[in-house]
Amino acid sequence: MTDFKNIDSITTYFPDLTDLQKEQFNKLKELYIFWNSQINVISRNDIEHLYEKHVLHSLGIAKVISFNETHRVMDVGTGGGFPGIPLAILFPQTQFYLIDSIGKKIKVVQAVIDNLQLKNVKAQQIRSEQVDGRFHFIVSRAVTELPAFINMIKGKLVHQGKLVYLKGGDIAEELKLTKRPYKVYPLSDFFKEEFFETKKVVVI
Repeated sequence: MTDFKNIDSITTYFPDLTDLQKEQFNKLKELYIFWNSQINVISRNDIEHLYEKHVLHSLGIAKVISFNETHRVMDVGTGGGFPGIPLAILFPQTQFYLIDSIGKKIKVVQAVIDNLQLKNVKAQQIRSEQVDGRFHFIVSRAVTELPAFINMIKGKLVHQGKLVYLKGGDIAEELKLTKRPYKVYPLSDFFKEEFFETKKVVVI
């Protein structure tokens, strides 16, 4: 079983990280401990499990989708910066746009971006309905039920763009209501820890 208290938990599943990426992932814990003590963006019980429940969970998307330098990716309802920040570290050539309607969360996200010197990320306090432009991918982590979320991002994807949604539990009914083609990838296929047994990546 992997120790999730440090960067080793990430390198176990992503062994080809550069030294810079390792350094950036390594900094995440101290940054979130500091900012979470001021602005609560992560459950205090989860801070000890940051690499498992937040960072690696976010990177589950990378086991299904590989972003490239032509892609524009929007993270809707990013909260403390998940899944956007871990994905932006992993795909430094891809442009990421992280949005949330709550200003204090974006303040934390921006501080983390600045500290890690991530040049491929923009963060903004804005609702998805107010965003101009279209994206190749929209990513999110269980912001709301899928049919409601699809309605929120209407018109924000390019032709043949995809929604990539991290979700847990039984989602059969939600998927039926989306009335769109989809594929479900259980994260337990990629990560062996118990936390991932009910977690999925849904691509629509």
